Order: sequence, then structure tokens, then C-alpha cells
Amino acid sequence: MYRTIAAFLMIALLMTSCGSGSETRYELVYSMEPVGSASQPPEEPNVPAKRYKIALVPKGIEIDYFKYAAIGAKEAGKSLGIDVLFRGPATADADLQIDIVEQLIDQKVDLIAISANDPVKLVPVLQKARIRGIKVITWDADTEPEGREFFVNMVDPEVLGRHLLDTLALTMGEKGNYAIMTGSFSAANLNEWLRWINIQQREYYPDMKLVATVATDDDQDKAYDVANRLLVDYPDLGGILGNSSVGPPAAARAVKQAGKSGAVKVVGLSSPNLMNGYLREGSAQIATLWSPKKLGFLTIMLAYRYLNGQMPVDGQEIEGVGNIRLNGDMVIMGEPLDFTAENVSQYDF
Repeated sequence: MYRTIAAFLMIALLMTSCGSGSETRYELVYSMEPVGSASQPPEEPNVPAKRYKIALVPKGIEIDYFKYAAIGAKEAGKSLGIDVLFRGPATADADLQIDIVEQLIDQKVDLIAISANDPVKLVPVLQKARIRGIKVITWDADTEPEGREFFVNMVDPEVLGRHLLDTLALTMGEKGNYAIMTGSFSAANLNEWLRWINIQQREYYPDMKLVATVATDDDQDKAYDVANRLLVDYPDLGGILGNSSVGPPAAARAVKQAGKSGAVKVVGLSSPNLMNGYLREGSAQIATLWSPKKLGFLTIMLAYRYLNGQMPVDGQEIEGVGNIRLNGDMVIMGEPLDFTAENVSQYDF
């Protein structure tokens, strides 16, 4: 069944791509290369007449995923001769993020690129920034369209959501009870992935049953407590799927300490460095992600072009990244990567 679904998704992806324009064709951005290649080939130095100041705002600056994104963003800024500020709350909190945006407005930055903790709550302060002449785009997690000009997304939400459920089904033998650990019920990207995860299960895996969907608030300690509670409340649990980076390592840690490694499968979105040990020892089976460093790099490259009056174009080649796709006002960077015990040590992020 898994191979059938994987083939279906690939065909659907190709069809979707073909429908985007007669002169364009789908091209894979990723080739499973190590993260360090995000800066290859290097961007040609192109010093602008004005030294722009761009703010990259993550959901939380203490989350490893966003730290890697900041590395890529600063590499892009260096190659372009502009200033990149990495500003955000310590933890994923929409109200704290609003305070950060207010500070950036006072600093009169040229552009704010934000990964929104709440798609609605952030809109008024982002509109305030735009009225003050500051351009706004979103990356990683979107707002309502009136809050920004365009959204830089990592992958197609449908492809990712369906793929995540496929990985869980593969490891569980397509049957049994499972739970989902999401970062926050207010994050637009997580909710969209959840929607497709649930659709994929209903359409293709009738012998799998979702028993709980719980939020971790992207907090590592809370995620660990949530995973332990799931194991207690559902002793016949067969799998846990985490759709934000702190979920899978917390679940794997809880499963290991409960002596259930291998009996309770763990899959989901997280970085290879966070999952390396758990994958290799068998307390987690598959981790999925993209290069956050490359996402940060791409966001700044597109932000710089936007400041110079250039909007993203479907099929456009971005140096050091590859060919992007455009779906309405959403830029799609590329394909998700899967990490297993066999390949996880090839990556370092």
C-alpha cells in the first residue's frame, strides 16, 4: 500500500507542476546533499546602493530549527551585502512576537520576514508595519494574506501531510492506534499539515485509528510530559507522529524510558541532529524535514529581490537553492527529506 501511495503522490506532484504553466516544468530542488551545500554556488557579491536591513523573525529563537534557518539567512545577507537581524521571542508565543514586531517598526527596518505563531493575531501589527513603509513577507508559517505580500513555504502542504502519515503507516504495518503531537493549535502551517495527515489516513489506512491529538507549545519539557501521558493513557498505542521539531525527539525519549522502543513507533518532523541517536538505537523510526538553513537562505534572497521590485516567479532559479515553484502567492522551496538509522549520520543540522 505504501508504495502505491508514494507512486500516486509522485504522479500527483508532477501533474500539479505541469498545470502551473506550459513553459515550466517541475524540478526537484533537493538532491539529498548535506546541508552545507546551501551556500554552493555562492551568490555573486552585489552591493546595493542602499544597505538594506531585513529582520528574520522566527517562532522562537531558542528552537534549534530556527537557529539553523538563521545561519542560512545570515549567509545570504553576507553575500548580498545587507544586514540580517534575527529577532524573536524565546518561545513560540504570538503576543511576544507582536512585541518584537513593534520593536522592529521602531527600528525602521526595511523588511520583516516572519514565521507566524498565529495567522490572525499577527495581522494588525504587520499591517501597521506596512503602513509605516516596511515590507512584510512570511516564511515557515503563514498569516492571513492581508498581513503580508507572499509566503515562503518549505514544501507543498498536501504532499507533506500525506507523506508524514505514510511514514507512520509504513512503520506500523498500516494498522493500530496512534497519536499526534502538534506544536500549537494556532499555527496555520501545523493545522494545514494536520488536515492532510487526517485525510490520508481516512482515504488509505482504514485499520489505523487516531486516539488523540495533543499540543506541545513547541516546548521540549512539555512535549516530553505529553508523550509520557500518551503512553499511560493509551497502553495499546502503536505509534506517535510529531508534526513540529520538538515532538519526535520528546516522544522517542519517552518511549525509550518506558521500555517500549520498537513497540511504539515514532515518526515526524525533526532535524537529523536531534533524532540521530534515537533513530540509530530504534526508539524512533523515520524523521522528516527539509534544510532549515536553505529555507533561511531562500527567504532572504527573495526578500532582497522584493525590496528591489522583483516578485518571485514560478520556476525561477535561485542561486544556491534551485528552482522554486509558485502556487498563487505561496513560494514552495522543494521536497521533504527522510532520515532513518541508515542515512541520518550523513547530515549535520
